[in-house]
Formats: sequence, structure tokens, C-alpha cells
Amino acid sequence: MSRVIALCFLLLAAVIGFLHIDSRPAWAPFAMNVLVTTEEEVVIEQAPKSKNLSTPTIANPISTWLPDTGAPSVHAASLIALKDGGMRAFWFAGSREGAPDVSIYSSTFDSKASGWSAPKIVVDRVGAEKALSRYIAKLGNPVPARMADGRLQLFFVTVSVGGWAGSSISSMISDDEGVTWGTPQRLISSPLINLSTLVKSPAVLFADGRLGLPAYHEWIGRFGEFLRIEAGQVIDKRRMSSGRSAIQPLVFVNDDQDATAYFRQTRSAGQAKQVPVSQTQNAGQSWRIDPDLLIANPNSAVAGLQLNDGSRILVLNNIESGRYRMVLMMADAKSQWQMIEVLEDDAALPEDQRKEFSYPYLITLNGNDTHLVYTWDRKKIRHRYFSGAWLKRANAQLTATEAGNTPEDTKQ
Repeated sequence: MSRVIALCFLLLAAVIGFLHIDSRPAWAPFAMNVLVTTEEEVVIEQAPKSKNLSTPTIANPISTWLPDTGAPSVHAASLIALKDGGMRAFWFAGSREGAPDVSIYSSTFDSKASGWSAPKIVVDRVGAEKALSRYIAKLGNPVPARMADGRLQLFFVTVSVGGWAGSSISSMISDDEGVTWGTPQRLISSPLINLSTLVKSPAVLFADGRLGLPAYHEWIGRFGEFLRIEAGQVIDKRRMSSGRSAIQPLVFVNDDQDATAYFRQTRSAGQAKQVPVSQTQNAGQSWRIDPDLLIANPNSAVAGLQLNDGSRILVLNNIESGRYRMVLMMADAKSQWQMIEVLEDDAALPEDQRKEFSYPYLITLNGNDTHLVYTWDRKKIRHRYFSGAWLKRANAQLTATEAGNTPEDTKQ
């Protein structure tokens, strides 16, 4: 009976939500590329363009660790480029995931010194509870975004009742690149039941300056949803997947109208453990379910980005169960996804000794390089950097393999 009542509430919320959405402004096309400038603005480019920011030029990947907070458990790291050419990381840390003592931390990366600043708390449970004037049981999943006016906006998950299925999204805005933050505000994604909305993957920018935020639900259904956001307000939303099988959408923008979403699969036993896919051809107003990406997925998050040369990067656990193996894959317009680097692999260890490698997050600082952060056994956050030169060489080898040549044929 309780399930029937819950479904009735959801149907009523859907009707009210539809009437609410129908009066909103028309959808703008996707912005094709966004460059962070040193001015107080974000420049929207209509064609890929490289910007020479201050990053090291190296032939091989480097690895560092985000700073220790003293907490035994850390998870869900994310990154954003800063106007000075550096970047800022966010993650949560506490005694365990979902504990009342979890706080969201931040640190900045100095590319010249290849080091991270001391971690600072951005928001904790008590502070969020006071600012939002509601009971907060736990925090999680910080996701930063760059607004059209150049300010930073940090989305994060708050839970007031139950587990993650009882979540809602809140956000804060910074005028000084994340040094200080304004008061948290709750995003109202439903006019009736504002529950079970979470965030994990980066936002995309529309040509009119609004943000498109990939979100997802875990209560009753497990599905992706695309939120159109203006400052701190959800002005529209569209479902990206259906049923109970696909969460944590990652969006690749293909052109000003077309985008592809990859999901973390949450399918029941006996169903394919692969990457679910959805597609939009009208800038996110509607999404259709496409055939799976034929890469294994063990109910774990995926991360990806597109570089200036058109090649795409994907990081995930390419196994059907567990999170003990993580790889970096690459593809371009003419090739299929291929693995180019094994990042972590504990397959040779006994099952009870295998570590967890999960929740990857990717950004590029200049359109050619790649910075990756991910959870390392819930004890640390690992940061890996792949230079443009290294990725260019990997892409050349990938192209050569597709053409039937050997990797040596691409060396100069």
C-alpha cells in the first residue's frame, strides 16, 4: 500500500512539474567550447581553440595524492580549472561515507610545483543545516561548475531522511575562485516532492549561459535527469533514462544540438553489465535510449571528456563486478573505444585483499591535457596528469592500430 501511495505522489508531482516546466523559456543550444579567462568572465567559443595555460610539459604521466585531511575515509573527488591556470579539487571526508562527521574539503593545485595546498573545509553538516534551515544527516558528491558570469558554483548532495535515496541538491557560489563561499541554497527540482535528486558528473553550458546539470534519482526508480539551471534555480528538467537501471549520467556534447550520455548501470542479476547510453538531438529537451556501449561496467561511476583534437577520454572500471581495476580509454570520430592505460589493477590479489578504485573525475586545463582524480581504497584520493604530448602519442597509436599498423610505425 505504501508503494502505491508513493507512486500516486510521484504521478501528481510529474503533472505539476510538467505544467511548471511548460511555461519556462525555450531551450538554447549547447555552447560548443568554454575557455576560462583571467578576466571576470567566461568566453563561449563556437569552435575548439587551445589556450596556453600554465601546465607542465612532460612525456609521461605523473601521479600525486590530494592532501590528507586526517579522516579515515575519503570519496567522490572532483576538479575545476581556475582563472590563474591552476585547478581546485573538492571531495568529502569523514569516519565513513554517510557519517554525520563528513565534511566537503577543497585544495588547489600549483602546476609549477606539482603540489596541492593544505585542505580546507568548504562546508560541513552543521553549517549546511544552519544555512538551509533544515535537518541534515549527511553530505556528499561535490560537483563544481563555472557560471557564465565567471563565478564558481559548487553543487553538493544533502540528505535529511533515510539513505542517498532521500537526497536533494544544494549549491553555493564563490566570487573569488573558491577561496570563500556564499550561503548554501537548496535546489528545488520538484515543486512537490523535492527528494532523491543527486549529482555526480560535470555540468555543460548552454549558449545562453545557463547550465545543464546531469542528475539522477535513486528512490522508486533509478534514472538520469537533465536539469536546466539559472543561478540557483532549476528552471527545467528532462528525464534521460528510465526504469531502475541507469544513474550518474556523463554528458558528451557532440554539436550545438546533439549530445550523448553514458551511465553507471544498476541492473539486476542476469542483465547486461555494460554502459547504458542515451542520446539527445535537441540540446537536451528529449532523450532516447540507445544500445549499450559494449564495455563492462560493475555498477560504478564513469568519467570522460573531449579534447580539442576531437579525441575523447573515458575512465571506468572495465569489469562486471568489483572495483579493483580501473583503466583509461580513448576514441575519436573514426575509432572505437580502446584501452590505452591500466591505471590500477588488483586482479592478481586474493579477493579479500583487493582495493577499491572508483568515482573517477576528469578535466582538461588547456584542451589538450587531462587531469584525473579518483578514490583509492576509500583512504586516499589519487591525482594523475596526462600531458598533451602523451595523449597525442596515445591517439596516434590508437589510429595506427585501427589502420592495421604497429605502434612503432607512428614513432618519429
